[in-house]
Formats: sequence, C-alpha cells, structure tokens
Amino acid sequence: MKKLFGFFILVGIIILAAYQALMYYDNNFRYGRMRETPGVKPHETPLLLLEPGIVPIHGGDATYRLTPAADLVSSLNRQAPTTIARGKTLYGVYCAQCHGINFDGNGTVGQSFQPLPANLRGPAVQEKTEGELFKSISFGIPGGRQPALDTTITPVDRWHIIAFVQSLGS
Repeated sequence: MKKLFGFFILVGIIILAAYQALMYYDNNFRYGRMRETPGVKPHETPLLLLEPGIVPIHGGDATYRLTPAADLVSSLNRQAPTTIARGKTLYGVYCAQCHGINFDGNGTVGQSFQPLPANLRGPAVQEKTEGELFKSISFGIPGGRQPALDTTITPVDRWHIIAFVQSLGS
C-alpha cells in the first residue's frame, strides 16, 4: 500500500513539475501565451447570405460543352483586322509552342509529340466549322494531344484565336 501511495505522489509531482515548466514557458517566451488567445467559435454568429446573382447558374463553359458544334457561332466579326490581330497575339501566347510559328505543328514543344500537332493551314483544320474549332480548343481532342484550354483562355479570346486560324487558309 505504501508503494502504491508513493507511486501516486511521484506521478503527482511529475505532473505538477510539467505544469510549472509549461507555465514558465508560456509566461516568459515569445511564442507562449496560448491561454490568452481568443477562442474561435465559427458558428456563434449567423452565416452571411449571398445576394442573388453573385454565383452564376446559367451560361459559362458548361453551356458551350452541351451545345452542338454546329450551333456555336462567334459574335465577332471574323474578317476584322483587329479581331485577327488579337487572335494572332493570343496564338503566340497559347498555341505557338506546339503548332509553331509556321502553323505546321512543328513548334518547340510540338516537335516531341507523336503524332505532331495539327497543321493549322491544312484541310483537316481549315474545313472545320468555327464551332468545331471552338470545341477542340476549349475541351481538347479525345485521343489527341490538344489540351483542354477552357480554364486557361477566356471564351472571347478563343473566338479571336479561331478567327486568326481561319484567316490562315485564306
């Protein structure tokens, strides 16, 4: 019985010593003071309600994905020099690495692909409708190397690129 009593006294002394060491640390060191930190109680105040119209529920790329390619038509004037110039600039940013500066699929990155990226001046691209090109750029080509760029390039900029690519066949 004396041994058990002595054991509990020893455990009590160890716990008291550990508590005193923590209090010394808490009171005397820069990173202490945890007991003075305000508690976070996330649901004490009511949650804020979003105003109607803040989160879009219509439109966006989901609409483009569900729309048949034949029904996708650009609202841009495809022959306008400003539209084509903007498309050329965007092509240099997003497409030239793979399709190349000569639009033949021999870009710096595209050279390592097998098969090579599409020749943008060739009939395989030039005979596609603008809706088909939009879907290829936006959502990629299944089984091909064309990545989906819907989260990278805005829809209006995709239409600019398409106007530029279609101008290459003229």
